[in-house]
Amino acid sequence: MITDKKVRNFINGEWVDGKGEESTPVTNPANGQKIAQVPLSTLEDVNAAVKVAAQAQKDWAQVPAPQRAEILYQVGHLMKERKETLSKILTMENGKVLEEARGEVQEGIDMAFYMAGEGRRLFGQTTPSELRDKFAMSVRAPVGVVGIITPWNFPIAIATWKSFPAIVAGNAVIWKPATETPLMAHEMTKIFHEAGLPEGVLNVVYGTGSKVGEAMVDNDGIRVISFTGSNEVGRTIASKCGLKLKKVSLEMGGKNAVIVMDDADLDLAVEGILWSAFGTSGQRCTACSRVIVHEDVKEDLEDKLLAEMKKLTIGDGLDESVKVGPVINAQGLAKIEKYIDIGREEGAKLLAGGHVMNEEQFQGGNYFAPTLFTDATPNMQIAQEEIFGPVVSLIPVKSFKEAIEVNNQVDFGLSSSIFTRDANQVFAAQRDLDTGIVYVNAGTTGAEIHLPFGGTKGTGNGHRDSGTAALDVFTEWKAVYVDYSGKLQRAQIDID
Repeated sequence: MITDKKVRNFINGEWVDGKGEESTPVTNPANGQKIAQVPLSTLEDVNAAVKVAAQAQKDWAQVPAPQRAEILYQVGHLMKERKETLSKILTMENGKVLEEARGEVQEGIDMAFYMAGEGRRLFGQTTPSELRDKFAMSVRAPVGVVGIITPWNFPIAIATWKSFPAIVAGNAVIWKPATETPLMAHEMTKIFHEAGLPEGVLNVVYGTGSKVGEAMVDNDGIRVISFTGSNEVGRTIASKCGLKLKKVSLEMGGKNAVIVMDDADLDLAVEGILWSAFGTSGQRCTACSRVIVHEDVKEDLEDKLLAEMKKLTIGDGLDESVKVGPVINAQGLAKIEKYIDIGREEGAKLLAGGHVMNEEQFQGGNYFAPTLFTDATPNMQIAQEEIFGPVVSLIPVKSFKEAIEVNNQVDFGLSSSIFTRDANQVFAAQRDLDTGIVYVNAGTTGAEIHLPFGGTKGTGNGHRDSGTAALDVFTEWKAVYVDYSGKLQRAQIDID
């Protein structure tokens, strides 16, 4: 197992030290042990990466897309061979339990093979021309150098959602991983290098958002910024990119709800809520933090939830028996504690949890007890704002119509879920729920890589990660006209 590893930037196919002298330790959130040292890079590091990426991209764009795809196939095979090692490193630096880490690595593997397939399917369109002896078509063209800024909670999955489509489409990439999870970026970079990706096509620069992220946004050589993170930071990025007419893709979190109707399978709903609310200790943008429950089954649902919450095992995610791991850091704990106080002050009833776990077996780690509020109202802060921790609030409603209204009256629109046996409600819900992802008789988590991932309102700006929709972020549409009439035809002017 890696211990106290010094991570370095990766520029032009080489591991290099950052130009600045500052660095910061990386600690295991399960026990507080230092596991790495990551550089806090500078503007100079970003500029150096952009310079080599711009040159490399010109050659990379000339490589036929099916050949570019072969690199991704190899990346996928290497990830598959190293799945267990990658999963354990991910758990060690991120804290999520091992079975979740394996699932995240598998998501990256799936994305590699899926996007490699797009190397033969970067389809454009042919269309009849309105004039004789003229051919018309559209094709995808790479944008150039793209910047991806990824979070700590899914350090492999989200990075693959962004880097794989960018690379197969013919772009070069500057990647700023989260400083909390640099080891996964280091391992993925090694895999890209071993897979034969040409020098300069992928460059990794570690550092803070205020320095490295801002330098990427400000650099005119980077033509796309793809960001996953907070709404506050995303808005700042969008405003700066807008002034530069720079393409920007934002995914900024959610306030996701599970709706439980009076005809629902309550045991199934409890399973879905537990996984969605407490998986990754609630540190998912798709985490369920609201349960909108019909008043006729509210008490039964509470009882079943409380009974199952008592069975949750909490601890170091490397222990296969553990189901809930730590929160990422002390700042995360403090934020969750703040919302517990807010919930109490607002009048919600605390049924379970609500405290940092200070018992001897949790010393050194960042553990928060799985928490359940009930009798919350839709306008409470705990029902409106993203907490990013293992906290869920039950909101009683009287009808299906009210449930939909409550779901939609938040500033985010990422994921939603409904448990019901009524087919009419199923189809009405998938139409009326104002979220980018809708689940029926499942929780709010579990997106598949071949479908678009993203949301409405404060969750994003209309672009999507994953699926073929991701290609729209990293390509430009080019219309091509071929006139073989031998004379000048002036489009609509010369139509008889």
